[in-house]
Amino acid sequence: MTTTAADVLVPVDEERHRAAAAEFLPRMTVLIGAEEHEHGSDGEFEHVNAATGRVQARVPLAGADEVDRAVEAARAASAVWRGWRPDERRNVLLRLAGLIRRQTESIAQVLTLECGSPITGSRAMPGRAADYLEYYAGLADKLEGRVVPIFPEKAFDYTLPEPYGVIGVISTWNGGISSVARKAGAALAAGNTVVVKPMELAPFSSLIFGRLALEAGFPEGVVNIVPGAVAAGEALVAHPGVDKLSFTGGIDAARAILVGAARNITPVVLELGGKSGNLVFPDADLDAAGLFAGGVCMRNSGQGCVMPTRLLVHEDVHDEVLERAVRAIGAMPLGDPLDPRTQIGPVVSRPHAERILRLIREADEEEAGRRILGGGRVGDKGLRDGHFVEPTVFDGVDPRSAIARTEVFGPVLTVTAFRDEAEAVALANDTPYGLAGYVHTRDLQRAHRVAASLDAGYVSVNGFAALPAAAPFGGFRDSGYGKEGGREGIAEFLRSKNVYVPIG
Repeated sequence: MTTTAADVLVPVDEERHRAAAAEFLPRMTVLIGAEEHEHGSDGEFEHVNAATGRVQARVPLAGADEVDRAVEAARAASAVWRGWRPDERRNVLLRLAGLIRRQTESIAQVLTLECGSPITGSRAMPGRAADYLEYYAGLADKLEGRVVPIFPEKAFDYTLPEPYGVIGVISTWNGGISSVARKAGAALAAGNTVVVKPMELAPFSSLIFGRLALEAGFPEGVVNIVPGAVAAGEALVAHPGVDKLSFTGGIDAARAILVGAARNITPVVLELGGKSGNLVFPDADLDAAGLFAGGVCMRNSGQGCVMPTRLLVHEDVHDEVLERAVRAIGAMPLGDPLDPRTQIGPVVSRPHAERILRLIREADEEEAGRRILGGGRVGDKGLRDGHFVEPTVFDGVDPRSAIARTEVFGPVLTVTAFRDEAEAVALANDTPYGLAGYVHTRDLQRAHRVAASLDAGYVSVNGFAALPAAAPFGGFRDSGYGKEGGREGIAEFLRSKNVYVPIG
C-alpha cells in the first residue's frame, strides 16, 4: 500500500497568508439595503484559515432579526427594481460584471483565503461570475410572452413573464462568488430582488458581490447579504415574505429546507450533491482517461459536486487506467493554496477533514475495497496545522458499500471494474444521485448511447468542460431539481401570467 499520496509537497507560508488576509479580506458585516451592520443577533463566528489552522477573521452571524429586515428591504425595493426598464437592468448587470472582472486578482485571493481553494482555480472564478452576469444581462431585455391562438373567438389572449418578487439565495462554501452570480444574476435579470445567505465558512466573496452591486448602481435593497449559520437559514426559509428559494448544498439540509418551505408553499430550486460515475471503455484514449480520472477527481481536494469520484473501468484496461490515474495524482503538488504550484489544497474545515477520514476508516474496516493510496492526514512539516487530507484511492470497491454510495466531498476516488456496456451503465446509475456522468470512448455511437442511458443532468464525453453560462446545470433525484445557467436558469425566477381580453 502506498502511503505517500503526492510526490511534491508545498509547505504553507503562514506569513504570506497573514499578509494576504490583512490586504484582501473585507471587513465582515451584514449588508441590508445600503447599511452595513458589524454585529449579528446570532453571535460571531471565528473564521479559520484552512491552510494554517489559524483564526483569520471574525464574522457577524445574522439571525432571524437581520433576515426579517433584509427581506423587508428586498420587498420595499422590489417595486422599484421591477419598474426599471429591461435595458436599465441589463446595463447595471453589465457594470457589476465589469467591476468583478477588474478585481479578479483580489477576489481570487479572497476565495482562496475563505475556503482553501488553490489560487490557480480561484483566479478563474471571478471570470465565471462575470460570465453569468453578462449572459443574464443579455436576456434581461428579451423576456417575452406569447399570443395564445383562440381563433375564431373574438378575444385577445396573451401571456406575461413576471418576476416572483423576493428570492432567498442560500449558497454553499465551495461556489463562492461564481455560485452567487449564477443564482442572483438570473433572479435579478428577471426583475426579482435577492437576500443572499452565504455559509459562515465562506462569507467574504458574497459580501464583496453585495458591495459591488451597490457600486454598480443597483437600488438599495435589491441585493442584501446576510452571512449566517442555521438560525439565518431557517429564518430565510420560513419567511412569508420570500417568494422563492434557491439552495446549493447537501441532501440533509435540502430536506430540512423543503420542510420549512412547505408552511408557506414556497417553491424551491435545489442544486445538491453527486456521486458521479466516470466510465472508461477499452477503446478510449487510455493516457487521457487516466489523467482525467486522477487529476479531475482531486481538484479542489475533491470538494465539488460534479467530481468524477467513481471510476468505472472495463476489466480489460483496468490496470493500465488505474496506474495512470495514481501516477497523475502523485504528480499533483499538494500544499499551500496561495502558491501557484499547488493543485491540491486543504479541505475547508477540521470537522470536514475528520468526516472524510472517518469514511476512509470505515471503508477499511468494512473491507469495501483495497486502499492503494493515501488514507490519512498530511502530517509533514509546514502542512500539519492545516486541514490537509491525503489523496486516497480504493480499488476493487464493492458498489454496494458506503464509500461507493456516499458523497465524501473530499480527495477520495473509488475504482470498480465492469465487464460490458450494460453493466457499466447499471453501475453508474446505481446511486441515489443523478448529477453528472462521464464517458471515455472513441466510439461515437457508444458515446451517444451511453450518454442517453445515464440518469444524470450533465454528461461529458472524453473530458471535463466548464459549462458555459448558456448551458443549463442541475441534477435528478437526490441531486436536486430545477436548473441553473442558460435560459432554463432564468425561467426558474419567472412566473407566467395569462391575460384574456374580449375584443368584440
